[in-house]
Amino acid sequence: MNGLLDYGGLDRDEGGLGAIVLLHGLMGRGRTWSRQIPWLRRYGRVFTFDAAYHQGRFDDSRPPAPEDIATERFVADVGEVITWIDRGPAVLVGHSMGGLHAWCAAAEFPELVSAIVVEDMAPDFRGRTTGDWAPWFDSWPERFAGLDEAVAMFGDVAGRYFYEAFDDGRLHGSIPVWAAIAEEWGTRDFWAQWEAVDVPALLVEAEHSVTPPGQMADMAVRGGQARYPQSACLRVPGAGHLVHDDRPGVYRGAVEAFLSGLAG
Repeated sequence: MNGLLDYGGLDRDEGGLGAIVLLHGLMGRGRTWSRQIPWLRRYGRVFTFDAAYHQGRFDDSRPPAPEDIATERFVADVGEVITWIDRGPAVLVGHSMGGLHAWCAAAEFPELVSAIVVEDMAPDFRGRTTGDWAPWFDSWPERFAGLDEAVAMFGDVAGRYFYEAFDDGRLHGSIPVWAAIAEEWGTRDFWAQWEAVDVPALLVEAEHSVTPPGQMADMAVRGGQARYPQSACLRVPGAGHLVHDDRPGVYRGAVEAFLSGLAG
């Protein structure tokens, strides 16, 4: 399985929750979760993997077919990863795009998912496009010479995130392909998938969120997961989109409380 890494942790037969699979955001990578993995290992066996088109540079002279970058394709990959791990239903912890894939996988494969954490992602971005991103992407160098250069361009939190995902300072995928993945979100909504989720869910929203206002609060009261006492929606003051790195203590406290509730 490309990009799948096993970081160990408290397995189910040791009293843990089984597999905890971390799903990165758009333009991210599994290794961007490095600061969360150590404490998550106390609750389950932790795995990361790199989503398709986030696994290193590739020949993008021929754009992928729409079905190859559709959400359904990425969700099928999540199901395959959980099946490959073969440790029963998994807890899915997703940031942004990874959060979308987490709840869609819980809806599509209910037997494979026991709980989800969704960080700063909402079901309906219809009408939004990536067109405004192009000048920003064009300003990126061919290769970032080091972490300091990435931080100077993106800021402390995002700079570290991007540089960790890069391959020696170079992009680990194709900007046009990443933009096309995000474009799909502007043409459809994922409320039906969210409302089909029937497992405990923790929602973590940044104060300075990329999500449309009010949607994550609406998510907390719509769907089967609202029945579970462990479920909650937390809006984190002062946090940007990368809540888990921007406000790591708040994020950790919320996720640990949620996982402890599942274990209890």
